[in-house]
Formats: sequence, structure tokens, C-alpha cells
Amino acid sequence: MTGTDRYCVMGHPVGHSRSPWIHARFAALTGQTLDYGAQLVALDGFAAALRDFANAGGRGCNITVPFKHEAARLADTRSERVAQAGAANTLVLAHGRIHADNTDGLGLVADIEQGAGVPLAGRDVLLIGAGGAAAGVLAPLLARAPRRLAVCNRTQARAEALVERHLALAMLTKTELTALGQQAPETDFDVIINATSSSLSGGGVPVPASVLRPGSLACDMMYGAPAQGFLDWATQHGAHARDGLGMLVQQAAESFLLWRGVRPPAEQVLAELRALLAPA
Repeated sequence: MTGTDRYCVMGHPVGHSRSPWIHARFAALTGQTLDYGAQLVALDGFAAALRDFANAGGRGCNITVPFKHEAARLADTRSERVAQAGAANTLVLAHGRIHADNTDGLGLVADIEQGAGVPLAGRDVLLIGAGGAAAGVLAPLLARAPRRLAVCNRTQARAEALVERHLALAMLTKTELTALGQQAPETDFDVIINATSSSLSGGGVPVPASVLRPGSLACDMMYGAPAQGFLDWATQHGAHARDGLGMLVQQAAESFLLWRGVRPPAEQVLAELRALLAPA
């Protein structure tokens, strides 16, 4: 691969990732030449892995669980999205420096509004989780001016800390922003987003079914087999279930644009990926 720009996704786990396939299709469809791989990183080895990849000529990385907060801390410069979220999913490596950005929220919003056809303005939204995944999407969700947005988390103090960092933005968009414990939601919502790792770890659904309205949109940020339990739960309770595949492709398109200066055809690649993954 001499002379070919190198990129990768780093995480733990990472073997399930479809990012290498997605970026290969983006490259083919836009006439770009690059190499994109998946790198499993030890839980205590992210800083060393990132340094080694940069020293070997790597040009950029996508970051997945559980390293998004650490990626933000290690960067030399950060986008406004990263500064607000405290988490990064995209790193640009150039001239010995690391620039951090976060495209997760842009991808999620695009998939909800364009892919699912559900405008967020004036809606009631529940965001489940307060880790790196939730932190990365909260500001872009608020920017769409929902009527109410509640962040619930097993440890309510983490939800409160995340909400506190976003109160100024919520005031600008006139959104009622609150923090709750996972079993605390006493009302239902138009859009429910699972940003926890419960699906990936095989855990149960982290909130009661009372959060769902008939016809609610219930999104899991995971995709494939790990998301199936959440999707089945949502469908059984009368909601429209959507996995994270569309978000994955849309956020990858934003990362590709940052790295290559070219916007790839996300909708085409999403359709191809869904066809590829469809049961025979």
C-alpha cells in the first residue's frame, strides 16, 4: 500500500464494524484511493495505538466505543462539536497533530429526518445514555429545536452533567432539556434513541415501555444482531423501530468529507449495505 493514504476504525470490540466496507464503497464511487481497516485496541492501549498509527503515516481514524472521550482528550485541536460533547468519533492526522471532530450527531439527525422521514422540530425526544455516544449527538439533536429532550441514564448524575454542558444551546432553541434516571421517565415520547451499550453487551432494554407512544420512532444506535432485542421490543409495543445502520453510513459520509474534501453518495451506499445484510 505504499503511497496510499491509510485510515481505520479503532475500538473494542471492532470486529463487527461495517466501516471498512462503507469507506471502500465511498472511495470507489468518488474515485478516491485509500486503505481503510479495522483495528482492535486494548482497553488500556488507545493512546499508544493512536500514536503508532499516526507514526506509520495514518491520515485519519474513526473512533468507536469505548474510546470517544479519550480521543477528544488526546487531540491537539477540537471542533466546536467535540468541545461541547467532550467526545470525538473522527480524528484527522496531519503534520504531527491530531484534530478531533464528531460526526455522530450529524449522521443521526440525517437518518432520522431524511431516512425515517421524521422532523425533530417540536417533537418530544428521549435520549438514553450519557456516555460518549450520547454526548456526541446531543448538540445536533438540540439544534433541530425539539420541544422537549430528556437525557436518561443509569447514573443520573452523568445525565445531569451532560445536560449542564448543553443548557445554553437548549435555551437558544427553546428546548426543555432535562436529566432523568433510567427508570424515571413518567411520560412518553415521539422519538426514543438508545445510545447505551446495552445492545452491544446483550443487556436488556434500559427503559420501561411506557416511554413509547403508538407510532413513536425508536432508534438503536447499534445495528445488526446486537440491536435486534431493542428493535423487537419497540415493535412489540407499537413503535416504528430503526437500527443504527443509516446513522453509521451518514456519519461515515461526514468523516469521509472531512478527510477527502468530497461528499460521497450516502443514500446509495446505505441501500447497497442493507441489501448486502438482508437475510437470504
